[in-house]
Amino acid sequence: MLSRPDFDDAFDPLERLWDNLLSRQPEQVRGAFIPLKAEEKQAVLAHLKKMASEPGWHPEQQLSAQVALQALEGLD
Repeated sequence: MLSRPDFDDAFDPLERLWDNLLSRQPEQVRGAFIPLKAEEKQAVLAHLKKMASEPGWHPEQQLSAQVALQALEGLD
C-alpha cells in the first residue's frame, strides 16, 4: 500500500517559492524574495514582468504578477 505524503512534501521548494511570490500577499511575496541570491532575484523579476505584460498568461496570473511586482518595488 502506498503511503500518502504530507501536503508540504507534495511541493518542491521551487513550487513553494512561486506559490509565495504569486500569493497576492505583499508580506509573503517579500518573504519569499528577500532571501534569494542577486541573480535569482533578477530572474524572478524578469519572469514576473513577462507574466504581467506579455500576452498568453491567464488574467489571474497577470494580476498575481502585478501584485508581486508592486510588493517588490525598491527591493531589487
